Amino acid sequence: MSDDVINRKKLYYVGNLSILMIGLGFAIRANIAPNLQADIYDKIDLASSAAAVGSAMGATFTGFALTLLLGSALVDMVGMKRMLLLSALAYILSAVGLFAATMMPYDGGADTVVLISLLLTGLGWGAVEAASNPMVAALYPEEKTHRLNILHAWWPAGIVIGGLLGVAISYFELPWELNMIILVMPALVLAWMVATSAFPVTERVASGASYGDMFSELLKRPLFWVFWACMFLTAAAELAPGSWVNITLSNIVGMQGILLLVYVSGLMFVMRHFAGPVVEKISSVGLMFISCLLAGLGLYLLSIATTPFTGFAAATIWGIGVCYMWPTMLGIVAERFPKGGALALGLTGFAGGLSIQFVLPKMGAIFDSAKAEAAGGIDKLAGLSGAELESVIRFASVESFQSVAIVPLLLLPVFGLIFYFDRKKSED
Repeated sequence: MSDDVINRKKLYYVGNLSILMIGLGFAIRANIAPNLQADIYDKIDLASSAAAVGSAMGATFTGFALTLLLGSALVDMVGMKRMLLLSALAYILSAVGLFAATMMPYDGGADTVVLISLLLTGLGWGAVEAASNPMVAALYPEEKTHRLNILHAWWPAGIVIGGLLGVAISYFELPWELNMIILVMPALVLAWMVATSAFPVTERVASGASYGDMFSELLKRPLFWVFWACMFLTAAAELAPGSWVNITLSNIVGMQGILLLVYVSGLMFVMRHFAGPVVEKISSVGLMFISCLLAGLGLYLLSIATTPFTGFAAATIWGIGVCYMWPTMLGIVAERFPKGGALALGLTGFAGGLSIQFVLPKMGAIFDSAKAEAAGGIDKLAGLSGAELESVIRFASVESFQSVAIVPLLLLPVFGLIFYFDRKKSED
């Protein structure tokens, strides 16, 4: 396609809207997780309801990981346009499915409908990442990390919008199912914008690199797989606590946990616009080292926060820590392995999605085990109420967050060594 057909500015808006849509979906899932647990999973099995809702939420990340893996390998053939149209359709069908589940008896397969609907949001999410990341890399090859950070700033923007709307729905005691309408609106706009736009080819195709070159770039460069493993852990530090925040932090600090998520997301939206100057000063890998340090500290402090003030202070440290993680990891891969193309970016995102599929249910299992322990057994747990139940739930919340706090700290020696060798190489 000729340059006058490709409207770079419009396509960047398309990318921003697609990321905003998946951020909005993330907030809505956090909004409705307590409702799904209370209305469906508690009635099925109170003792394992937290693990059940964690597994259901984890299905989103399974769909995300699978679509990102397959879609990134096929985006050159399918095209960015079809991939983004698929994402919009998946979000629309997901909203319809979740709404339908609310009208079904809890023993009539409602849990299966919820699982399929959340899986669809994951498929749409993966399709967005499979198309938007290589699209922005192709549109702005000279400033990939900076532009990818700005692109992914619209993820927390979506969380802010979805979170605040969810709080308003709860505050005015409106039906929580209204969240489904909010989920559909950006998907409809995205479908229209994509349908009326022309898209570029990926950077790999534009450079003339073959599929064989793309696979060779990844198979013969072991450092790529080091970063792949790092993405597995950084995603766990960012996305798993974010998905779990409304269930757990509400019990820890005595306020709606979604408000903390909204605050952190607003912080991330602003900070990601300044990724370029930060990377110029300390490098992408140096930024990841600092991010992991702050993320681990912030998660631990979140687990021991007891008031809204300490909750916000801890959330600030965690938010600064996780702010740059996802887009900067993508930027590192795009810059160091350009021949890897969309597949390299997709595999990196796949590691993030795969991570949450394992970590989120694990947090739920830790939560269930801790609340049973604190109550003195499952039988006693079922009979608790009021202040006694609140105390048990708070203990379980602390345990589930502290279990994740160690994850980003494991990466400090990895990023530290890569930073050291990068500096040494530049000095030679």
